[in-house]
Amino acid sequence: MTPFGLRIRELRRQRGLSLRAMAEAMGVSAAYLSALEHGRRGRPGSGFVMQVCAFFELIWDEAEELKRLAERSHPRVVVDTAGLSPKATELANLLSRRIGDLSDDTIDWIIHEIETGSAGRE
Repeated sequence: MTPFGLRIRELRRQRGLSLRAMAEAMGVSAAYLSALEHGRRGRPGSGFVMQVCAFFELIWDEAEELKRLAERSHPRVVVDTAGLSPKATELANLLSRRIGDLSDDTIDWIIHEIETGSAGRE
């Protein structure tokens, strides 16, 4: 499941909507919506994200958050380390092999370190 898929599922369930009912109302197939929720489809396009925002009547911060989650929800990521340091290549390879073994707390810590730019400044 992707962050975008998880958020859509949460919004849908908060409103008591079945997957089929939401898909029908949005004019997409239930299979497509299910694949998005479960991370079996690529990152959704901006048009679809805006359609979801309109469907759930999300405004301002909620809409921006959904857009941010969509940007971070590609289930198959390729990291090109050509031209980067050997350490960057090592990190990318290690992460690709071990990401499934990391706890949510560790992943949260890594995300925080990368987002705040504090990694490596100490």
